[in-house]
Amino acid sequence: MREIPLVAVVDDDESARRAIHGVLKSAGFNVASFLSGEEFLASDDVKRCACVITDLKMIGMNGFELQERLAESRPSTAVIFVSAHGDDRTRAQAIKAGALKFLDKPFDDDVLIEVVRSALAK
Repeated sequence: MREIPLVAVVDDDESARRAIHGVLKSAGFNVASFLSGEEFLASDDVKRCACVITDLKMIGMNGFELQERLAESRPSTAVIFVSAHGDDRTRAQAIKAGALKFLDKPFDDDVLIEVVRSALAK
């Protein structure tokens, strides 16, 4: 039996984390949420995670640091940034480092769902 892919939401902003979690859960995804990159990387969920949605600016490890750690240890894990702190340079940096997408907050729920579907289809 095939395991349902896990999508991890990593954001230190509780309201944003809950909102993203709720959107993805209502779309039928298997979702786990984490307060920080450190919390996510220390969890058992990191081993079965197919896609990570992360904020850029967080307390402790930032989104770029999380992306780098995942690229080293779990290169097949898709990374999607959702942030209110995006500019052209930041978006380009994230994509160049391997992020699938960089969405600006506030984002369209349907766009996020489609990006996650695309990530899990790869």
